[in-house]
Amino acid sequence: MEESRLPAEDDRFPNLSSTDSATTFLARGITKVYRMGEVDVQALRGVDLDLLPGEFVVILGPSGSGKSTLLNILGGLDVPSSGSVFYRDHELTHADEDELTLYRRRHVGFVFQFYNLVAGLTARENVSIVTDIAVDPLDVDDALRLVNLFERKDHYPAQLSGGEQQRVAIARAIAKRPDVLLCDEPTGALDVKTGIVVLDAIARCNAELGTLTVVITHNATIADMADRVVHLSDGMIASIDHNTAKKPAHELVW
Repeated sequence: MEESRLPAEDDRFPNLSSTDSATTFLARGITKVYRMGEVDVQALRGVDLDLLPGEFVVILGPSGSGKSTLLNILGGLDVPSSGSVFYRDHELTHADEDELTLYRRRHVGFVFQFYNLVAGLTARENVSIVTDIAVDPLDVDDALRLVNLFERKDHYPAQLSGGEQQRVAIARAIAKRPDVLLCDEPTGALDVKTGIVVLDAIARCNAELGTLTVVITHNATIADMADRVVHLSDGMIASIDHNTAKKPAHELVW
């Protein structure tokens, strides 16, 4: 496949020395304006944010606060209307689509509210979609073990519960050893008990792989799992809290 012939290094990004490579993301003055007919809708209004390697960060806010827009910009799925975003020492803000595709493929794992599994493939085969094109992937079985689904590896999505499907999606996302795991309402379609299992899987990936993990949610309970909680309101950061003692998923009070 074409993806397997990509260079080992991201040499298509300019090497910009103006950022601190110890910071995974540095965002400054991020705005995003969408044109809806004759009306401009401002989703982000000047967001400044630093995200560090290995952190577990929850971005908390109500619907319409700009959470998904911010996540999509960090993940290279969207670009800001103004401001700058750096991933390590690479500026994403002015990257072209080919560069953003390479960035997403190499460095970012995505987990969405809906699982987006291929119905005709087993759990193992769904994860292999990523490992077949990754530079230094996890073993597929190890990825499934990390989310406690190895015993279900030969099952198809229709044979799995919603929580199991979401854990397959997590295994797929982390199987390429991403530096960043971005999760958009990963428990939004699940009941509480199943959501706890999924959150535990995400936390385990963060701890064992050292992956910067960002979870956006409207559920304030999940914030107790985070190193930092970014409160977003009306497209702006209202506050940032630091948790001195994080809680495991099974200790969350719903």
